[in-house]
Amino acid sequence: MRKVNLVFGTVYGNAQFVAETLQEQLNAAGVEVTLMAPETLNGFVPPQEELLLVVTSTTGQGDLPDDISPWFETLRGEAPYLPKLQYGVVALGDSSYETFCNAGIRFDELLAELGATRIGDLLKIDACETMEPEVEAKAWLKQWTQQVSDSKAE
Repeated sequence: MRKVNLVFGTVYGNAQFVAETLQEQLNAAGVEVTLMAPETLNGFVPPQEELLLVVTSTTGQGDLPDDISPWFETLRGEAPYLPKLQYGVVALGDSSYETFCNAGIRFDELLAELGATRIGDLLKIDACETMEPEVEAKAWLKQWTQQVSDSKAE
């Protein structure tokens, strides 16, 4: 499997913990992963020959976490065309809010607008239903990596 660039946006650390857990699982499977803290994303344009995995929580009224918002706005403003980029999104949220997982949804929409292709489903993890979001994310990752492999074979 190609290298994975794993980025996260977090408020209280849950999305970071999920991202670190996914990094560990990918590394254990022999996949090269670069875990990118939000403060390292300035000027980062995802290489199209690599995979992108976004893990983000949602805050406020469906907003992006403050730590990843500048990167999102830069990508949106510069609008690099990324037709060969394949990506996945893990969104953490609370279904008691109308804007459940909106930050992840916004990332998904932006990447699609930039021409990238999402592999698999957007994973929405509900804080009202699970106390261990990393468990759901690990199960999803197994399917995602298989779908990445399948898409390469097509």
